[in-house]
Amino acid sequence: MPRKPTSASVFSGHPANGVIIGVDEAGRGPLAGPVVAAAVILCKPRPAGLDDSKKLSAARRALLEEKIKRRCRWAVGVVEPEEIDRLNIFGATMLAMSLAVAALCEQLADGEAVGEVLIDGNLTPQGRRPEWCWPARAIVGGDAIEPCISAASIIAKEHRDRIMRQAALDHPHYGWERNAGYGTPEHLAALRQHGVTPLHRRSFAPVAQLMLL
Repeated sequence: MPRKPTSASVFSGHPANGVIIGVDEAGRGPLAGPVVAAAVILCKPRPAGLDDSKKLSAARRALLEEKIKRRCRWAVGVVEPEEIDRLNIFGATMLAMSLAVAALCEQLADGEAVGEVLIDGNLTPQGRRPEWCWPARAIVGGDAIEPCISAASIIAKEHRDRIMRQAALDHPHYGWERNAGYGTPEHLAALRQHGVTPLHRRSFAPVAQLMLL
């Protein structure tokens, strides 16, 4: 199955009206690889220095990822290229978010409930995915202003980057360990020379156009 919820748990406190979950995704734009969403319930005190993963150095992200995973509750949802092509990237992203939150909710203790899910962006899976059943609020730029979303952005990016580095071992021509599947000149040149792999998103224009040649 192309749907992979993954999680790990450490107990942390929560507001009286329910836990607050931060959600973000990584991998909407690449030509290859999955889209990954992460969901995080922050520990108290939360790790210092949380920010949008794109603003952090690789070394800082790795350090924060280790702290988040060790001290907070977290989960990821992974949707593979085949399902991205079936659903489209927006639908696949909504699915990945739903999978991540569902996996995180499996960690809730008896009596715990979800107070609100805060999602980076301007849309949420609420009303768009049948399995979504939690209060949700979209926050534009939330990965830079809401610490729980910042934490989710770090987990999502680090998890996806590891997937792409591993995939690069099997498909070494495309530079995925450097470009994470994005359509860089290096990646596009390799596509023209070596063709499409099973990890490429066939519904994305540069890949689809190449397949027509």
